[in-house]
Amino acid sequence: MIKAAIVGMGHWGQNLVKSVQGVSSSIQFVAGATRTPAKAADFAQLHHIKMGDSFEALLADPEIDAVVLATPHSMHTDQIVAAANAGKHVFCEKPLALDSVSAKRAADAAAQHNIVLGVGYNWRFQPALQEIRRMIDDGRLGKVMHIEGNFCGPSAYRFPKGHWRHEGDESPAGGMTGRGVHVIDAMMYLAGPIDQVTAQSLRIAQDFGSDDTTSMLLHFAGGSTGYLGTVIATAETWRMQVFGSNGWVQVGDVEHLNTWELTTCMIDRTNVTNKQRPVTTSFPAVSTERAELEHFADCITKRQAIVTPDGDAVRNAAVLEAIIQSSTTHTTVKLA
Repeated sequence: MIKAAIVGMGHWGQNLVKSVQGVSSSIQFVAGATRTPAKAADFAQLHHIKMGDSFEALLADPEIDAVVLATPHSMHTDQIVAAANAGKHVFCEKPLALDSVSAKRAADAAAQHNIVLGVGYNWRFQPALQEIRRMIDDGRLGKVMHIEGNFCGPSAYRFPKGHWRHEGDESPAGGMTGRGVHVIDAMMYLAGPIDQVTAQSLRIAQDFGSDDTTSMLLHFAGGSTGYLGTVIATAETWRMQVFGSNGWVQVGDVEHLNTWELTTCMIDRTNVTNKQRPVTTSFPAVSTERAELEHFADCITKRQAIVTPDGDAVRNAAVLEAIIQSSTTHTTVKLA
């Protein structure tokens, strides 16, 4: 049983705790720290979490094996490095960092101190996404030619003026940092690294806060193309559609924390003009938050790396950085 501490006990930090507390046999939360302890006191008591005085106090506690970070984006790198120096494993909510240098510094620290670093890209634990990956691997979908997606909702309206999520250095490129990075990670899981982006990012709905309308054209090193939109001043919706040379598959709905359905439509090779009806497949319910935390715990036990200096979590930060650069300079940005 991995004994973990939750750092940041707002809505999402509490959600992570609830996903495993009392139901997982591999990880449990025993301690926590947050910027406003009074707001989390009742929750901590309910879930038998000992409140620490500070993040540093948690790192000094020999009873704690790992820390789980649900903190503002800009704090991630320094917190990961400090935890690695203290010999604590780290699970960090996405994004790992807001630029490639910071992301690599975090991954390097984990590698140098031989600790496991995980990042909260829980979409990879969706059975539907895993099935798409299998359809690519076994050839059913054919060659991946194009991926398109969006991840939208009223995030810009959820937080009042002055909230950290409205700050430009915490949420650059608007919905990309809170939402779009999930879709980028899923796209790279399916089509490989992204080597070129062209982006635009604007604030249209309100006269304060981060951008609310961001759109991107993508090119993958393997030859596929893609585009992504994140509009965070509209009603909730998300979708990702993958076009292969044998047909297309799609996931998407209003909810994204549930277990997704998969819609598939394949070409009739005996008569390509015959328009096929899509088929929808359902999967047994799964908690992706519990799955990602239990995977993190399992990797600690096996001493198996998750985030590496040359892996997708660092690449994702480089893509985010390129999107920010492209939308600022109004140019196409190539990635190494």
